[in-house]
Amino acid sequence: MRQQALPSPPSTKFAPWLDYLSKLPKRSTAFLPAVGLVVVIIGMILLNSRFLSVGNLENIGRQVSINAIISVGMTFAILTGGIDLSVGATMAFTGTLTAGLLAAGVPSIAAIAAGLATGLAFGLGNGLCIARLRMPPIIVTLASMSIARGLGLIYTNGYPITGLPDWFAFLGRGTVLGIQTPILIMLLTYAAAYILLQHMPIGRYIFAIGGNEDAVRLSGIDARRYKVIVYLISGVTAAIAGILLSSRLMSGQPNAGMGFELDAIAAVVLGGTAISGGRGSIIGTLIGALLLGVLNNGLNLMNVSPYVQNVIKGAIILLAIFISRQTRPGTGR
Repeated sequence: MRQQALPSPPSTKFAPWLDYLSKLPKRSTAFLPAVGLVVVIIGMILLNSRFLSVGNLENIGRQVSINAIISVGMTFAILTGGIDLSVGATMAFTGTLTAGLLAAGVPSIAAIAAGLATGLAFGLGNGLCIARLRMPPIIVTLASMSIARGLGLIYTNGYPITGLPDWFAFLGRGTVLGIQTPILIMLLTYAAAYILLQHMPIGRYIFAIGGNEDAVRLSGIDARRYKVIVYLISGVTAAIAGILLSSRLMSGQPNAGMGFELDAIAAVVLGGTAISGGRGSIIGTLIGALLLGVLNNGLNLMNVSPYVQNVIKGAIILLAIFISRQTRPGTGR
């Protein structure tokens, strides 16, 4: 009797690679946002021939840099399980304060230092109320948002501040070795944030606080001190963004930064950071900010109504949160 040949077993040559690729979404929170960014860029290139023009790419870089810098502080806050709704108003107030001091003839270093110190002061106030007084982050930062917005309007009487020295435009419009200054500052900010989160003990504590604050406290670590530091970082990044925006506009606009806090949250969530804290990456936030900027730019090029843009962005954020929950370790999916 002739023996029937058995089917050969499936090749295992590519099995390790396939297994590695299938687990990437759970190993790296930035993987899916990076894929989404590539897909959106390809889509925009196919839909509009002007997308890849040098002028348009420079425009995207300028627009993304401000939101991306604010998003750094927001990432730190969300990683601890908190949130900072005051970043847009803090940005506007620190920008108008710096512009007002420069217009009044205050030396440049002192004016910029005053703007940064104001951002730190708002961050310190938020951090102390949240960490020491155990007040909910959303309520504290909502209140400080109202305070910062009100102080900005009081300081300017509701009018823009103009008459700034010419050199101030360098921060928002200049270039260094061919790189736009805001983009360069954005990259430096992200490099500093990456070192803090990935190579310093404070980074481990921030992730741990977002994962289980009680366990961190029981292990003898002063979680409240690190939460104050987190909101200090959020305040100073908002101030940096405010100074850059005033420089780009060459004026202090008291109503600037409206809705920037929502864009920052969107960038963080789109970048794969869990809204409940404990998981995420600063690289993912940069990808999220780029994704948001490319999407905004592409929709503007296609003359899509701003109202429709808001609907699209909201739907994408919901989708990002859904995917983040599905790929989170421990969900069993």
